[in-house]
Amino acid sequence: RDINSEFSMAVLDSVGVGDLVLLEPLTEDTLMQNLKKRFEHQEIYTYIGNVVISLNPYQPLPIYSAKTVEEYKNCNFFAVKPHIYAIADDAYHSLKNQDKDQCILITGESGAGKTEASKLVMSYVAAVCGKGEEVNRVKEQLLQSNPVLEAFGNAKTIRNDNSSRFGKYMDIEFDFKGDPLGGVINNYLLEKSRVVHHVRGERNFHIFYQLLSGGSDQLLKQLKLERKFSLYNYLNKEPASLQGIDDAGNFKAVQDAMRGIGFTPSEMTEVLEVAAVVLKLGNLQFGEQFQAGGTQACVIQSDKVVQEICQLIHLDETVLEQALSSRTVEAHQDKVVTSLNVSQGYYVRDALAKNIYNRLFNWLINRINESIKVSIYTIGYKFSLLTLIFDICLVSSSQDNSFEQFIINYCNEKLQQIFILLTLKEEQEEYIREGITWTHVDYFDNSIICNLIEDNKSGILAMLDEECLRPGEVNEETFLNKLNQVFLKHQRYESRVTQNAKHIMDTSLPINCFRIQHYAGKVTYNVTGFIEKNNDLLFRGLSQAMWKAKHALLRSLFPEGDPPKASLKRPPTAGSQFKASVFTLMQNLYSKNPNYIRCIKPNDNKRPAVFTDGLVRAQVRYLGLLENVQVRRAGYAFRQAYEPCLERYKILCKETWPHWKGSGRDGVRSVLSSLSTDPKELAYGHTKIFIRSPSTLFDLERRRQQRVQELAALIQAAFRAWKCRKNYQEMRRSQILISAWFRGQRVRSKQTQSCICLAAFDKRILLILVERVQRRATKMIRGLGTKTYKEQLLELGMSIPVVVFKFFLLPVLWTWLGGCGRGRIL
Repeated sequence: RDINSEFSMAVLDSVGVGDLVLLEPLTEDTLMQNLKKRFEHQEIYTYIGNVVISLNPYQPLPIYSAKTVEEYKNCNFFAVKPHIYAIADDAYHSLKNQDKDQCILITGESGAGKTEASKLVMSYVAAVCGKGEEVNRVKEQLLQSNPVLEAFGNAKTIRNDNSSRFGKYMDIEFDFKGDPLGGVINNYLLEKSRVVHHVRGERNFHIFYQLLSGGSDQLLKQLKLERKFSLYNYLNKEPASLQGIDDAGNFKAVQDAMRGIGFTPSEMTEVLEVAAVVLKLGNLQFGEQFQAGGTQACVIQSDKVVQEICQLIHLDETVLEQALSSRTVEAHQDKVVTSLNVSQGYYVRDALAKNIYNRLFNWLINRINESIKVSIYTIGYKFSLLTLIFDICLVSSSQDNSFEQFIINYCNEKLQQIFILLTLKEEQEEYIREGITWTHVDYFDNSIICNLIEDNKSGILAMLDEECLRPGEVNEETFLNKLNQVFLKHQRYESRVTQNAKHIMDTSLPINCFRIQHYAGKVTYNVTGFIEKNNDLLFRGLSQAMWKAKHALLRSLFPEGDPPKASLKRPPTAGSQFKASVFTLMQNLYSKNPNYIRCIKPNDNKRPAVFTDGLVRAQVRYLGLLENVQVRRAGYAFRQAYEPCLERYKILCKETWPHWKGSGRDGVRSVLSSLSTDPKELAYGHTKIFIRSPSTLFDLERRRQQRVQELAALIQAAFRAWKCRKNYQEMRRSQILISAWFRGQRVRSKQTQSCICLAAFDKRILLILVERVQRRATKMIRGLGTKTYKEQLLELGMSIPVVVFKFFLLPVLWTWLGGCGRGRIL
């Protein structure tokens, strides 16, 4: 069959074009039309070379069955319909067969399906790797981590019912056979502010609703909780049940997953007790109380709540009340206790709740890592890493974006920078290094945005840290003024006082906000709370109070509360910690071979089969999909060093098979020339061969696979012939031995039976003859009339019986023997 028709079936689908590199003509409109056409026919996956575009279908599709897994197992990436399984299989087998560390970057807006995409990748890898008992245990624990992390780290937002409110990447380690040995989960920046506040229409973290909905009456009584959501301030006192979401069933799934990971019953109970404490902290109420000096102080008015919290964590009530209503300042050897006012009391309460939940989440991840980490017994194995990445993209033009959204979008910029460097910029630079001429493609380099945020001297994060550490009165207004001065003429920074006059009358940009034009679009940030959240300070008295609790888990979350371990050194800011973690993440990703899944949200209403053109077009633009296609079309879809390329394809040419003594470049040229490959599809670099289109690469793979099958058939035929000859010889020898034994046995048996039968027959005949002869002889002897003859016989010494036998019986016997088969007896 013609290669083009075969390739059309795989990538040039009957529904549109499966690989946008082959789209003709290539414009933004045709790209959009192709995506829409495929989406309407439930073809949610499309390629850009080896990049997978995924549109969230908002409905279950029958394309993830075990049969589908088998179809994509060991597949040629371009020989099958576009699917997320294809990129998972390609990454897995590159890791397994080529010993290359892989990373899969899954990016997109909130609600675009990143979490589900990551679970599909993990489930596919789990399905295609080994099946041993230890391997199954590791796979099960890796998969079971998802329900736990989703319960404690995901929440319902306006855009997404199951939005990840933290960043995560997972390293999975494999041995040389491709079997998983274990893994480690790394997280960054849980949106802990959601614990104490979320906008109307959204929810707190899933675990609170799951616990209240699915917990047994006995468990809720033990945790001193009631089933009504409206009783808890941190749940916004509004109906929070979601249509189509089974909180009770999900709670059971979380418990089962925790058991599967290896949580003990006591650990599970302690985790839920800490979650209950967080809920109850939100119900603490403060009132005013005037002290003797006329100063205002706060007093806790919820005695029952305090009592229940202290009973759960086994803490003295006065210790908790003092920690929540006062602050102890230490200077050298002096300690000064200052009472808090009501607003400060609520701030301290919320700070404690956020810190407890954030530390609980980190403890859960560390506990999961303990279960899924690589065993010490496998240190001698050779393994690679498969890194799964998915980010939270909170691009929004609203005025509610604060510090959390700012640093998350900073991480998004860094991930986009990797995509630019490794997919676009690196493409062009490699062609230059290899001495290949190609059409230049302009692209947007977002380094200017990254530097705006992370520059060590004049970046926004650096100036925020400087403002937080500055002595004297510090507030967001002075911080914003400094930003406006430094970035007065910056083309990616906007505020009401920047030089660009159009912002002066821009009512959508309040005076206390600034705006950054990210790669994904313009985002407005409200500076209110920036300094407080960056400081991320927890009063030392609160840490000490939690450490005094007789609750093993809660106590372990606050090790700094132990007086001998207490430090007066100021902890690093949240921004600097996050910047360091992002730097480590980027270094990790730079060392791996990248694979990309670009997730797109088709509509804002989470409705199936609805394609909102404007929304999708905006995502196509800020994901840089059109530029990516242009680079792929102007450049080459595949490149490989000459030696491994020759090693792979030399079986296709008689000159190079089985041994080639020339250079790798000449060998590859001989192979491709013998196949009559179109010269326009090829470029010979200094160290690599470049192939322009996937169809040409697939042609090579198809021919190689056909040749491998021919050689395999030849080997199998030779083996079967040898096996048949060996079996025939063994059977021949066995047949001769069996036949000889059987013939001998048959002769011996037949002879024995003949003798037995003949002996019995002869005995009866002989007796009859003897009888007759005796009668005849007796009669004849008696008939002898002369005495002389009798006397003559007797004189010879013969008795009468002897005379009878000799003269009468013996002749008769010899006559009979001659006629009855004398030879048989002999």
